[in-house]
Amino acid sequence: MKITLTEYIKKRNGVAIGNSRSLRNNLYRSLGSKNFSTFWNHWNPIFGFYLGKYIFKPLKIYFPVTIAFLLTFIFCGLIHDAVTTLVRGKTSFFFTTWFLFMGAAVLITRLFHHNFSRQKWLVRAVINLTIIGICLLLTIFIKKHF
Repeated sequence: MKITLTEYIKKRNGVAIGNSRSLRNNLYRSLGSKNFSTFWNHWNPIFGFYLGKYIFKPLKIYFPVTIAFLLTFIFCGLIHDAVTTLVRGKTSFFFTTWFLFMGAAVLITRLFHHNFSRQKWLVRAVINLTIIGICLLLTIFIKKHF
């Protein structure tokens, strides 16, 4: 059975698209996720729905799931870079690099069964934001030195 965008958003946010609590629920559920992988299940459900449907699912036909997953993150970064290229007028591949690191972080945390579900929401949020921050710092370092 195929899920619609409306059903997907309600599943991820707990409320229908356009609901006044949608953003609040999105932030609460994503930041307070038990692990970094689950963070991405809740973050930006509209974008996630289309990435899953049109990028990840077709890629996993031709590649192992982990490679398809990483390529999906890279594609997401490329989309972000395309937008910033249009605005700034120059290409940097900053977001592509950042999303590559975040995709790798998801895979690494899955490998080590990263699970902080017993921690308070604030601790989980700090952990998820810290992983994002470390990936950002790695990206800045790479862009500065290479």
